Amino acid sequence: MKTRQNKKKGSSKIKMFFKVTMLLTLSLAICASAYAVYLTKQAEHAADNAYEVIEDRKISENREVKVEPAQDNVSILILGVDDSEKRGQGADSSRTDALLLATLNNKTKTVKLVSIPRDSYVYIPHIGGKDKINHAHARGGTLASIETVEELFDIPIDYYVRMNFNAFIDIVDALGGIEAEVPYAMLEKDEFDRNTVNLQPGLQSLDGREALALARTRKQDNDIERGKRQQEIIKAIATKASSFTSITKYDDIISAVGNNMKTDMTFTEMKSFFSYLTNGMPRIDTLTLEGYDDMSTGVYYYKLDEEALTEVSHILQSHLGVNPESTNISGTSSETNSAYTTKSNTDTQ
Repeated sequence: MKTRQNKKKGSSKIKMFFKVTMLLTLSLAICASAYAVYLTKQAEHAADNAYEVIEDRKISENREVKVEPAQDNVSILILGVDDSEKRGQGADSSRTDALLLATLNNKTKTVKLVSIPRDSYVYIPHIGGKDKINHAHARGGTLASIETVEELFDIPIDYYVRMNFNAFIDIVDALGGIEAEVPYAMLEKDEFDRNTVNLQPGLQSLDGREALALARTRKQDNDIERGKRQQEIIKAIATKASSFTSITKYDDIISAVGNNMKTDMTFTEMKSFFSYLTNGMPRIDTLTLEGYDDMSTGVYYYKLDEEALTEVSHILQSHLGVNPESTNISGTSSETNSAYTTKSNTDTQ
C-alpha cells in the first residue's frame, strides 16, 4: 500500500517531467525560430549581393508606374550567360547562351514561357540594326538584351535575372536535383568544358551539372529543340520548388545563387513570386517561336516567321493585360495590369 509520501514523490516526478518537456519544447522552438531567422538573413544578404539595377532604368518605358509582383501581372527576362574567363568571356561582354521570357498572371497564377533561339535574326535597338539576338548582350550588356526583347514582342520587361553556369547548377543542387527527360545518349561538357557528363536516354534524376549539360546540348538536333529542353527544365525546377512546404527551402535557393546571379528584384519582390508555388505546381504554357534556317548571306541566322511571332506577341500581351484588344489562347479578353494605362475588367486564362 502506497503511503502519502510516496504519492507526493510520484506527483512531483510527473510535474518535473512536464516542466522539463515544456522547457525542451520551448528551447527547440526558440532554436528553430532563430535558425529560420538566420537562414532568412543569409538569403537577404545573398539577394543584396545579387541586386543590380540598370542605370537610368527604374521601370520599362512601356510602363506608367512600377509593377508590384504581389498584385500585378509581370514579365521576367532570364539570361543565361557564359562568363568563363577560360573562354575569354565576361559577365557584361558575353553572348547569351540561353534567353527565356516568362510572363506571370497574378490572378490566375499562370505562366507563359517562351524560349528565344539565340541565332534569331532580330532588330537590336542598341546597334540600330538587325543581328543575332545573342549578340545584343555582347554589344550592350543586359540593357541591350532587355530593349531587344521589348521591341521583339512589344511588351514591357519588368525584371531580369542574369545567371552564369554556376548559378544554374546551384539552383538545381539546392533543390536536391530534378527529374527530366533525356532525349538521347550523350557525353557532354561540364561547366569547366571537360567531357565528364554521361547521360542515358529516358526520364532521369539529374544534379546541377547534369541538368546544365542537358540544357546546353544541341549536338544531335538544333537550337529549337534545345530551347524546348530548357523550357522543360524550367518546368522541372518549378515542379520541385512547388513541392516545398517550408519557406526556408526558398531561402536556401536564394543563398546558393547570390554570388553567381544578378537581378533587379529586391529580396521582398523575390519572395512575392513564391505565391505562384505555394499552392502546388502552377500552370506553365510553353510557347515556341517558329522560323526557318537562313544561310543566304554566308552567315547562319534563324529567321522568325512574322505571322507566328505576331501570334506569340499577342498571347504574351494578353497574359500581361497590356493589350485588351488582343485575345489569348482560349479566345477571352485579358485582365489589364494595374501598372498599365488601359483598363479591362475581364480575366486572362
